[in-house]
Amino acid sequence: MYQQDRQQDRRTQRSRFARHKVLTGAGAVVLVVGIGAAVAPGGSDGDGGSKASDRVVSSGAEGAGKDGKDAGGAQGKPGKGRKAGFSGNGTFRVGSDIAPGTYRSLGNKKGGNCYWERAKDSKGDADSIIANDNVVGSSYVTVATGDKVFKTHGCKSWERVPEEKSGTPKTSAPGDGMYRVGVDIAPGTYASPDNEADGNCYWERAKDALHGIDSVEANENVTGNGLVTITPQDAYFKTSGCTAWKKTG
Repeated sequence: MYQQDRQQDRRTQRSRFARHKVLTGAGAVVLVVGIGAAVAPGGSDGDGGSKASDRVVSSGAEGAGKDGKDAGGAQGKPGKGRKAGFSGNGTFRVGSDIAPGTYRSLGNKKGGNCYWERAKDSKGDADSIIANDNVVGSSYVTVATGDKVFKTHGCKSWERVPEEKSGTPKTSAPGDGMYRVGVDIAPGTYASPDNEADGNCYWERAKDALHGIDSVEANENVTGNGLVTITPQDAYFKTSGCTAWKKTG
């Protein structure tokens, strides 16, 4: 009953959101995915500029493996004629406009309505959606070989993510965003205190950036103090509507 009540509250506050239940050791919790509004041709990207590529295009063409790697090269090396990054507004054909692979968008603000969508065709129907999300802060998404279209609206520009991990991971993270384990955030136990009952605090440990139900290792909706152990085997940590996370052990 508690989860159903939270689900209804969250539907009211985010009318573009649908959700699926995911079972964890603590029972059924909610994995949130977004259903975005149609993107008009043209317009400005998430960095405030206007791009010629901000258009709706047809689906089609080649791809890569399920893990997002190009058939002819490594994940971090786009094929000939493909971009290593692209605008935060537009609908792009996978395999011709953009290469399969993992991308990230940083610095998306609350109220900015950043939305992305992986789709199996360009019909624009709900049944076309493979996975999607509304984003605050940072986001990662893997565009896979079976995807025909990648749609993005109101986001900062997307950049290709190298397969190799590098950098110095932090021991704290804002309560909104998606973080790569071992790159953006260090493994360990983290706490998020004083989350309000109606604050919609949600966290998720994920094994990849495909954003499917099978991607979720564990997740939880939090009221009050949140506590989660991020393992070295986790690929990503996702959080929404929470107070800042700080490593405690």
